[in-house]
Amino acid sequence: MARAQDQFEEFEATSLFCPRCRRATATRKKLLLVLPGGSKYDYVCAECGTAVGGKTDNDPTAFHATLRPGVRGRPLRSP
Repeated sequence: MARAQDQFEEFEATSLFCPRCRRATATRKKLLLVLPGGSKYDYVCAECGTAVGGKTDNDPTAFHATLRPGVRGRPLRSP
């Protein structure tokens, strides 16, 4: 059973219903935020750009890649 769950851990939407176009259209995944607990994405209609869905992943590696080298774990200094 655990093996079947692993197949759907990272689901990507390729087409979703667009309320503006009034039909299912292709989507583009757009990065909104890089958070400590994962990244937040928005799915937009490829034809008109309307937001049609969203996703938050639980992979913090993108957040840690944005930190400058040597800054991680060092306390902030007051001026």
